Amino acid sequence: MKSNFNSYICEYKTIEMTVAKQKFTEKQELVAKFGNALANPVRVAILELLSNQSCCFHGDMADELPIAKSTLSQHLKVLKEAGLIQGEINPPKTKYCINKENWALGKGLMIGFFS
Repeated sequence: MKSNFNSYICEYKTIEMTVAKQKFTEKQELVAKFGNALANPVRVAILELLSNQSCCFHGDMADELPIAKSTLSQHLKVLKEAGLIQGEINPPKTKYCINKENWALGKGLMIGFFS
């Protein structure tokens, strides 16, 4: 009987989360997505670095920032998943640059959000 009750509770919470998620607009979802990507000073520094040049290689960024290469990779992954940067992989090097379309979208959303 207990496992049926637990199953029911899990199913209820899943439905509740689905309904709650549907209450947010696409704009709200994007503001949160971009905001999350900006929620770390290392990622802000990466974006500042990339916004001042056309592109930058992973190794060059590692030389500029006071963090380990593996940590840099994790931050680049978050920024890429948020759509703020894009990467071009040509082994053994990976080149990153600002995703200009999403950068402009994020800028507009954030300005609109704070005004």
